[in-house]
Amino acid sequence: MKWPVGYGKRVLAEVDSTLDEAARIAPELSGPEWILALRQTKGRGRRGRAWSDPQGNLAATLVLRPDGAPDQSALRSFVAALALFDACVTVSGRAEGLSLKWPNDVLLNGGKLAGILLESSGRAGGVAHLSIGIGVNLAQTPPTEGLETGALRPVSLMSETGVQVDPETFLDALAEAYAHYEAQFNTYGFEPIRQAWLARAAKLGEVITARTATSETKGTFETVDVAGNLILKTAKGRVSIAAADVYF
Repeated sequence: MKWPVGYGKRVLAEVDSTLDEAARIAPELSGPEWILALRQTKGRGRRGRAWSDPQGNLAATLVLRPDGAPDQSALRSFVAALALFDACVTVSGRAEGLSLKWPNDVLLNGGKLAGILLESSGRAGGVAHLSIGIGVNLAQTPPTEGLETGALRPVSLMSETGVQVDPETFLDALAEAYAHYEAQFNTYGFEPIRQAWLARAAKLGEVITARTATSETKGTFETVDVAGNLILKTAKGRVSIAAADVYF
C-alpha cells in the first residue's frame, strides 16, 4: 500500500479526540491531513454519544478544505463509508459479511464495526474545514453496557474474521481508498458514489425504522436520493429523511 500523494499524516500517541485535534490544527493546514491517535481519551459519536476506544482500535480523523456548498461536503460521509468498506476488504481479504448502514456505519456480520462522524467549520457561503472522524473496532469490541434498545451489537474485525491489523496499517489502506473515492467524487459528482454505496447497502428493499428525536418512520428502504437522503416507502407514500437513526 502506498500513502496517497497530497495527503498529510500525523500519528499521535495520545489525544483527547482526533476530531478536537482536527479543529485545533485546521486553520494552519494547507491540504488534507489524516490524524491517527494510538490512544483517544474522549472519543465521541453521533448526537454527542460517547465512543469507546479500546487499545488497538482505529481512531482517526481526516481534515479537508472542501470546495462547494455545505450540502455537498456532507455527502463525503458516503465517500468515507466506501473507503472504509474497501479498506476492510484490503486488510481482511474478504468482502463477505460487510455492508453499509445509512447514514454512516459499516457493519460486519450484522454487527457495528465502524462509525463515521462529520464536523465542519463555516465560512461565508461554504465550509472552511471539514473533519471526517472515523472509528473502527479492529482489535477489541467495545463494552455493550448503555447501548440503546434496538442498537446493533458492536463487533471487531478480529472477533469476526480472526484478522489482526494494527491501526497504522489500517490507516494506510483507508487513506489510499479514500483518496480514490475523493478523486471520483470531485471528477464525476455524487452519482457514482451513490450507486456504489447502494450496491453495498444493508437492508435495501427491506423494512426498517428511522427515528429522530421527535418522530419514528417505518417503511421499506427504497433508495438514497441525490441529496443523500434516506427514501422509505410507507403506507402513506414515499418519505424522504435527511437525518435519523436507523433500526432493523
